[in-house]
Amino acid sequence: MTRTVDAVRESRWSQALRVAGLFDAPGAPALSRPAVLAARLLDAPAALVALADGDRWTCLGATGPADRWTGRDLAPYPLFRWILAADAPLTVTDVRADARLGGSPAVDGPEPRACASFPLRAPDGTVLGTLCALDVRPRRWDPRGLRLAEEVASSVEAQLAVRLDEGRARLSAARMSAVLERAQDAFVSVDAAGTVTAWNPAAERLFGRPASEAVGRPADELIVPRRTRPWLREELDRVRRAAPSYPAEHRVELTALDRTGRELPVEMVLHARTERGEPVLHAFLYDIGHRVAARRRLEQERRFMAGLMDSLDVGVVACDGDGEVVLVNRMLREIEPASRSGAEPPSPEEMRKGDWNALYELYEPDGRTPLRPEEMPLARALRGERIDGFEVMARRAGAGAGTGLRRYLVNARPIETADGRRLGAVTAVHDITERYRAGLLRTAQETVAQVLAEAASSGQAAAGVTAAVTDTLGWTCGEYWQVDPDETVIRRLGLWSRPGRDLDALTRGEPDVFPRGEGLAGTVWASARRMWIPDLALDTRGFTRKAAALRVGLRAAMGLPVRSGRRVRGVLTFFTDTVQEADEDLTAMLDGICAHMGRYLERRRAEELALALDADRRHLDHIISQIDDYVWTVEVTDGGVIRPVRLHSDSSAVFGGRLPADADAAEVMAELVHSDDQESFAAFHAAITRARPAELECRIIGLDGVTRWVWVRARPRREDHRLLVDGITSDVTERHRLAEQRELLLARRQEQVRRLRELDRMKDELVALVGHELRSPIGAIRDLAVLLRDDPELNDEQRAFADVIDRKSGHLQRLVDDLRDLARLDAGQIVLDPRPVALDGLVRQAVDDHRPAADAKRLAVTVEATGGLRVRADPVRLRQVLDNLLSNAVKYTPDGGEVTVTARPGDGNGYGDGYGDGDGGGAGGTAVVTVADTGIGIPAEQYPRLFGRFFRASTAVESGIKGTGLGLAITRAIVEAHGGTIVASPREDTGTVFTLCLPAER
Repeated sequence: MTRTVDAVRESRWSQALRVAGLFDAPGAPALSRPAVLAARLLDAPAALVALADGDRWTCLGATGPADRWTGRDLAPYPLFRWILAADAPLTVTDVRADARLGGSPAVDGPEPRACASFPLRAPDGTVLGTLCALDVRPRRWDPRGLRLAEEVASSVEAQLAVRLDEGRARLSAARMSAVLERAQDAFVSVDAAGTVTAWNPAAERLFGRPASEAVGRPADELIVPRRTRPWLREELDRVRRAAPSYPAEHRVELTALDRTGRELPVEMVLHARTERGEPVLHAFLYDIGHRVAARRRLEQERRFMAGLMDSLDVGVVACDGDGEVVLVNRMLREIEPASRSGAEPPSPEEMRKGDWNALYELYEPDGRTPLRPEEMPLARALRGERIDGFEVMARRAGAGAGTGLRRYLVNARPIETADGRRLGAVTAVHDITERYRAGLLRTAQETVAQVLAEAASSGQAAAGVTAAVTDTLGWTCGEYWQVDPDETVIRRLGLWSRPGRDLDALTRGEPDVFPRGEGLAGTVWASARRMWIPDLALDTRGFTRKAAALRVGLRAAMGLPVRSGRRVRGVLTFFTDTVQEADEDLTAMLDGICAHMGRYLERRRAEELALALDADRRHLDHIISQIDDYVWTVEVTDGGVIRPVRLHSDSSAVFGGRLPADADAAEVMAELVHSDDQESFAAFHAAITRARPAELECRIIGLDGVTRWVWVRARPRREDHRLLVDGITSDVTERHRLAEQRELLLARRQEQVRRLRELDRMKDELVALVGHELRSPIGAIRDLAVLLRDDPELNDEQRAFADVIDRKSGHLQRLVDDLRDLARLDAGQIVLDPRPVALDGLVRQAVDDHRPAADAKRLAVTVEATGGLRVRADPVRLRQVLDNLLSNAVKYTPDGGEVTVTARPGDGNGYGDGYGDGDGGGAGGTAVVTVADTGIGIPAEQYPRLFGRFFRASTAVESGIKGTGLGLAITRAIVEAHGGTIVASPREDTGTVFTLCLPAER
């Protein structure tokens, strides 16, 4: 890898080499000797050492023919440019043959044909020059000689490093001297004994002493007054003792003294160094008189500004451009946050941190939503916003009669210079709690007055007042509870909750009716006094709905009675999300609203009662006019006379004509009542005259001569010392007629049931008789058919007839057997022989027996039976059940379908759970067998009839598949005789699943 010669020329080390005097004496022996040694080691006739000097590559040492190049610039010659640009050791056997040179011309004199060069590097790796061996003949270089020559180059690098250190030191000293000579700040250097060793012109100007007078004298006598000299000596001794671990830069302010005795403030910056094993102190001193004066003026201005800010009755807080609070005036400092209630007020450091949310619990104007730090007016103003009229709520201690939350109006501005540079922000805070409270109460009163003026009913007024007061005061929920007219319970009539606030657990899940003394509303009703609960969580009274209110986040509650005179007609209750202390101004205002509302409700109630009474009367008259019953009201006098007060306009529907209007009602009824019911009527009459409710059902002979049954109900009541009786008389003749017909129909139905039971018994006897009588003839027919079929003289047609006889007689015999089994099962004549049976083996055996029939239809039959599954059953009858289910599955499944049989322990509910450990289901368990097919299926509505006698599903009939409809009836009878159950259900895709459940062997 190579680099350009220009890059070598730009090396920052060349100046140090020049200052070290390396280029002042060309042909320096220190560099010629390495050239001689390299020529000997490589057996070369010539060698040289060249170093970079600005834009020159100067040969500083050479041997042999190359000695003529000493002191010359080799950079113009391409060969040496290429050699000097090498960044690594370079060997060339033949310059002419090397394509990299491209036939470059040589320097004057002998033409080099071969070369070996080694770069010379500075400590940081920068190439400073080269050590190069040359030969006038092409040659191969000895590897050992190359290694030794490279070591020689390393020794040259060591020499150059020494020269570089010397040159850099000289450069540094020269630069420092120039800097100190031109520096505007005084520089004083002090040795270990405290004597001045350096004193620059700025020090001469500051202290009025020339360097010749200062150098060699103790520093403390020259720069500070006598009174501070011990302190300065101690400070200098401390710095010397701490070197070199003393901080790189230590600043102290002190009072200096010039030659004339004038004292002036200076700042001294001390630097500690160790030179030749001795600590040396370098001090820069600055005249800070203008700074001290400016600081004094700034302090005066700051005190004036702080005093001005503290004199304001408005809270002021300001921050600098980094957001650090730099000013909090007295108005804000004296506000005690709720978080520090009873403790020391916030320290200035806490106030300056600006963590206002932690101190004051700041909220948005709704008093519930915490104010985010980035929404603070001071933070927004620092971002460049202008804030006007921003309202914020803060919780503070000692808020008096308020709620603990104070309302503040905040204005904020960014602090900017004339050129638009932002220096910080300032905020002004005004406490508007009382003003806001007064406006809020006034608004609430005006709103309530408007609602009451516009309400069309007491219910609408109650709901409107509740919503208006709750919304205006900023509370979360408000309710109006009204006492029922009978004054037994108080009922919620109006409800309002803040939009977006989910209070269902309180308003829907809890009761809306309370008896006296229960719940907040009932308690206020019973006590007739207002109640304020600042914190529900701390209240010891166990109100109904208290837990629900806390669950939805409500904390404070208030209840106020709504009176009419001395009676409580209703209760207003309010809830809010935050703890609220009692507010006398607020409750006084709400008492006025409750009184206003009470008067309004009483007036509206009287009007509504009058209107409702008129409406009820009209409605009652309309209803009475539409019914056939006779409605009446009579008065019972002290003498027992019954006088009509209010009678139905038409009595013909009940009495067959119009009754006399002014006659004694008791005498009229006594004349109409049937003679057989006179005694019942007399008891009815005696009861109502004694003011007791009574009923009478009797026959009357109407004015039209028709006998009717009537039902009379009477309820006495007292009104203004009068005994009035309200009653209804209904014609119940039709009901009596229907009752008589119902009794007749019931007797007929009972006779039909008796006859059906007799027919059923006769049917069973007939089935048993037919089965017994047909069994022998059918057996004889089958035997004869077998003999006939074995006759060799029969032709094919006759033999086919014999097969038909045998097949049909076999079908009849199975039918007879099924009928006999059903008859015996119904009569309880079949005796089971239960014993322990290995269910899995019995299932597999039954499947194997039916597999040929399944194979004939290409049915896939699979069986899964849990090993060790045992039941207590009659193996013959249980096998009959399995055969019936398997034969049906094969018969009703189309070709290519599948039949699946499983046997496993039950899950304790009579169904298989798909798992088992082979122990038969455990003590007291069940065993479950399922037979599932992909057959033609059964309509869902026919499943309930599937196990009935002679029933066949419509799908089987439509498919033309033969059967008697007795197999499943026999199957269920056998299963139930074993104490088990069997059910059928549709398969998920198609087909049917039969599930057999039997008690497992214990």
